[in-house]
Amino acid sequence: MRSKPSGWTRFQVLVLPRLLALIITLPLLTFWADIMGVLGGAVMIIFDLGMSPTQFLTRLQGAIGYNHFFVGIVKAPVFAIIIALVGCHEGLVTKRNAESVGSQTTLSVVQSIFMVIVADALFSIMFSVLGI
Repeated sequence: MRSKPSGWTRFQVLVLPRLLALIITLPLLTFWADIMGVLGGAVMIIFDLGMSPTQFLTRLQGAIGYNHFFVGIVKAPVFAIIIALVGCHEGLVTKRNAESVGSQTTLSVVQSIFMVIVADALFSIMFSVLGI
């Protein structure tokens, strides 16, 4: 007869790998999205408005600073933790039927989006107070 795993063992085996994976990958995805957004903006500005790449880079540096990039990179792991913990929690309370899997998946997505929006609002308040 098998013994039931303890709560810490379940956390180590089921939650911790997913949490670490999201903490690593979400900042990488954020960085990739930032680069692709800037490149997409550059392509549109150069080909649609006829500006030179030098003008684009000059205006880009004047419009945004490095702190914008770092704010996004700082927020990404926090959002990853929220998404991973909500998803794992809802996954662990799922019953063994298709209806439960569907409803818990929908619930985890909605809760994750809501929690990320709340965390982003708190970050906005904190960065505003800090003057960042």
